Amino acid sequence: MDAHEVAASQLTPTQVEALLRANEELTELNRKLSDAQDKLVQSEKLASIGQLAAGVAHEINNPIGFIFSNFGTLEKYLAQLFDMLKAYEEAEPVLAGSPAAARLLRLREEIELDYLKDDIPALMAESKDGIQRVRKIVQDLKDFSRVDARQEWEWVSLHTGIDSTLNIVNNEIKYKADVVKQYGELPEVECLPSELNQVFMNLLVNAAHAISAERGTITIRTGTQGDEAWVDISDNGCGIPAENLKRIFDPFFTTKPVGKGTGLGLSLSYGIVKKHGGRIEVNSEPGRGTAFRVSVPVKRVAALAD
Repeated sequence: MDAHEVAASQLTPTQVEALLRANEELTELNRKLSDAQDKLVQSEKLASIGQLAAGVAHEINNPIGFIFSNFGTLEKYLAQLFDMLKAYEEAEPVLAGSPAAARLLRLREEIELDYLKDDIPALMAESKDGIQRVRKIVQDLKDFSRVDARQEWEWVSLHTGIDSTLNIVNNEIKYKADVVKQYGELPEVECLPSELNQVFMNLLVNAAHAISAERGTITIRTGTQGDEAWVDISDNGCGIPAENLKRIFDPFFTTKPVGKGTGLGLSLSYGIVKKHGGRIEVNSEPGRGTAFRVSVPVKRVAALAD
C-alpha cells in the first residue's frame, strides 16, 4: 500500500461519504462554470455580430439617404419635363406640314412617346418603393442590434422589437410559414431591447425550423397579466417529445442535425429572460406544435438587473 491507500483505509464511512459528496459538488460546480463560460463566449459573439450589423446598417443608411433625396429631386424634374412636353404637344398643330413637325412625328414613333409617358411614372413608383424597403430593412437592422443603446435599460415597445426581428429573420420564415399577429394592448416595457430581440429571434427561427409540412403557421400573441407583459410565439410544427421538454433550456442540448444548431439559443434566451426578472415557459405536443411564453415585468426588478 502507498501512503494514499493507507490514508484512505483509515477514513470512516462518514468521511468517505462526505468526500464523495464534496467531489460531486465540485464536479457540478465545474460543469456550471463551464456552461457559464460557454454562454459568455456566445454572448460576446452575438454582441460582436450586433455591432457589425449596426455598423453595416449605418454605412448603408448614408448612401440610401442621399439616393432617396436625389430621387425626390428627380421626380420633381420629371414632372417639370412632362409639363414642358405637354406644351410642345399642344404646339404641334401650329407646326403641321413643316419639316419640324415631320421630325417630331418621327421621333415620337421611334421612342414610343405615349408608352414612355405611362411607363416612366410606373418605374419611378416601383423604384421609390424599393428604396423605401431598403431603408426599412436598414432601420430594422439598427433597431434589432441597438448597439447605440450601450446595454442601457430603456422603456420600449415590445411590438416594435418583434416587428423589427420579424423583418430580420424574414428569409428564415417566408418559405416555411405564414405569420399571424394577434397583438394585445401593451405598455412600454423597461428592458434591454437588443437582448429581448435576441430571445424573439431564437423563438421565431426555432418555430420556423419546427415546421416540416409544406407550409405552416406561426402565431404571435401579446398581452399583460398583473404587472407583467407577455409574448406568446407558437407554431403548428412537429412539437417536442415529453422526454426532451425538461432539457430544452440546457446548454448544448439540441435535436437539430449536426451543423444546424448549437444548442445555445434557448439556453441564452432563458438566461436573458431571467436577467429581466421574468420567466419563459413552454407547452408542446408531438405532431401538434409548440408554444413558448415569455413573461417580463413591465418595470425592471432592480435587484436582479444590477
